[in-house]
Amino acid sequence: MIARAPIVALTLRGLLDRRRTWLMLALAAVPVVLVGLAAGFGDARIEPDDFDSLIVQLVLPLIALVFGTAAIGAELEEGTIVYLLTKPIRRARLVASKGVVVAGLTAALIAPAAILTGIVAGLTGNDVTSAGLAYGVAAAVGGAAYAMLFMAISTFTTRALAIGLAYVMLWEGVLADLLEGTRTFSIRQATLAVARELAGENPPEGAIALEQGVFILVAVIVGAAAVATWRMSRYQIRGGD
Repeated sequence: MIARAPIVALTLRGLLDRRRTWLMLALAAVPVVLVGLAAGFGDARIEPDDFDSLIVQLVLPLIALVFGTAAIGAELEEGTIVYLLTKPIRRARLVASKGVVVAGLTAALIAPAAILTGIVAGLTGNDVTSAGLAYGVAAAVGGAAYAMLFMAISTFTTRALAIGLAYVMLWEGVLADLLEGTRTFSIRQATLAVARELAGENPPEGAIALEQGVFILVAVIVGAAAVATWRMSRYQIRGGD
């Protein structure tokens, strides 16, 4: 077994404090509420492409950012990571255990949010329930990539939250839309490639292919885990810790 149950349980308790849990639930509910308002008070019709702006572009990376940066980064900042590092636990297993938690929590919030958004969007007169399911599955995979990336960043700096937010807003939100070449390094675009394939949509001109999208997501997950493991293996425990 790659993950260790005690570390998984400890990480879950650390991440699911009352304030963070309610905040993440509220954030995951935003697209459902917005579509519900559109269905109840407007004539807007939700199309499959709208799941990008509703789910993939903002809500998904923010949820992954909060969980990813807190899983190891918070313990490094508070010094409590010492209690794990002084035990005979392989660093790869430590990172894998925390990665399972952050990826699982992100998926547990974003997948139902996408599916419920699709169901509620049916009230607007366009049946996009299947698109909601497709985007939910793709977002769960994309969320794992985001969370692992942000977790790896948090092992290097205490400003991982700010760096991750800048990445989401500037790289994913602006450059990847304007500069076609940057899409090769975009988790959002890779997630959309998977979602469109599952939903049976025709990709727009310039979009990356499914194979490339899958490769990007897998490479980010594996690469981020490797970098975080390398970093944690070189973490120095000071005498006063």
